[in-house]
Parts: sequence; structure tokens; C-alpha cells
Amino acid sequence: MKTLRDSAAIFQRSVNYTLRNPVWVAVGLIQPVLYLLLFGPLLVKLSAGPGFRAQNSWSVFTPGLLVQQAMFSCIFVGMGILSEQRSGVLDRLRITPASKIALLAGRVARDVLVILAQVGVLVLGAVAAGLRARPAGVLLAILLVGVLGVGLSALSYGLALRMRQEEAFSGLLNAVGLPVLLLSGILLPMSLAPTWLGYLSKANPLTHVVEAERHLFAGDLGSGTVLLGAALALLLLLLGGRTAVRAMQDTTR
Repeated sequence: MKTLRDSAAIFQRSVNYTLRNPVWVAVGLIQPVLYLLLFGPLLVKLSAGPGFRAQNSWSVFTPGLLVQQAMFSCIFVGMGILSEQRSGVLDRLRITPASKIALLAGRVARDVLVILAQVGVLVLGAVAAGLRARPAGVLLAILLVGVLGVGLSALSYGLALRMRQEEAFSGLLNAVGLPVLLLSGILLPMSLAPTWLGYLSKANPLTHVVEAERHLFAGDLGSGTVLLGAALALLLLLLGGRTAVRAMQDTTR
């Protein structure tokens, strides 16, 4: 119970900090809309190609965009904890009775709340643009994005605490983020890729999460693809959580 109370306190502090920066809130909500408006229409003529089930490009583009939003909203959150570490805020929080898990869990909960708000805007915008999908599948897809967000956010905090420098951390994210994005089939289905690129894509866990999202939007709720994507998202959650907790514990020694 104490950990839950401490996590709730850190969550409230993090949310209040976010709301005190209304520009960032507005940018976070406008960004997914811009993706829909500026990139989505380019896919309309591709809807007859392979990988576009039901001849609806929005049912392929939107699920991938949800994963992309979670990815880019979460992998950079570690920059915030590094800023607090440099300014001494994190050290002051560490000497409070709050548990180390709560210091992380409250932040991760805030990050997931932000993601869900952005995803909600994305889905509503996509429906207005022409997306047609089963509500149950969409809800499960949003839940899966939330699980993915927890794992990515925790992993970002853990790696940031290990690296300890904003420059090194941002360099790692830029080096890894782009290949992961391109190989995941987020923007376009990997069925359009040559064979060798398809094999590389299969080694990327996010590829399977993206495919799971697309199957959910298509109504294939119990397919093996969905189960594989969900399993990998849960595995990432466990890996990210373990990395973050151990990094927080090691930095306090």
C-alpha cells in the first residue's frame, strides 16, 4: 500500500509538472493530428497493394501510427529524469521515504496517461478521415499500446540512469530509433519490402506489435499474430521495468 501511495504522489507531481507547460501538452496532442493530415492521404492510392486488408489504407496506417506515437513519446522521457538528476531534484526525492519503485512507477504512469490521450486523438481523427474498425479491436489495440508504452518508458528511464549524460543518451536513441522505425513496418507494411529486408524486420519486436495492432483493427482478436505481439509487449514491459529498477537502485549506492 505504501508503494501505491508513493507512486500516486509521484504521478500527481509529474502530471502537475506537465500541465504547467501547456505548450508541450498542445504539441503532444497536435502532433498525431499532423501525421494524419499530412501523411495519411499519401497512402490512399496504395490501398490496393499487398498488406492493405479490406482495401482500407487507414486500417493499416492508423495502427502503425499508434505504435509510432507510443515509441517517440516514451523513448525520450529519460531526458527528463537526467535533467532532474543534474539539478539535484532526483537526489532530494531519493532521500525521502518514498520507495525507489514509486519514483519510477509514478513517472511511467504519467507517461502512459499522455500516450493514451494522444492515441485517443489519433483514433478519433482517423475515424473522421475514413477509418472503419471494430470497437472491441480498437480498445484492445489501445490497451496493447499502453502496455508497450509502460515497457518503453521504463526502459528509457533505466538506460538514461545508466548512461547519465544527455548527449550520450540522445545519441543512442537517434542511432537505434530510426532503424527500429523503418524495420517495424509502422509507416508501410513490410509485405511491400524485398525479401532480405523482410527477414531483418522479423528480428524487430516492434514489427510483431505493429502487426498485432493491425489484426486487432481488422477484427482478428484471437489470432496468433495478436498473441505474439502481446507477448512481446509484455516481455518488453518486464525487461524495461527490471532495467529501470536496477538502474535506480545502483545509482543510489
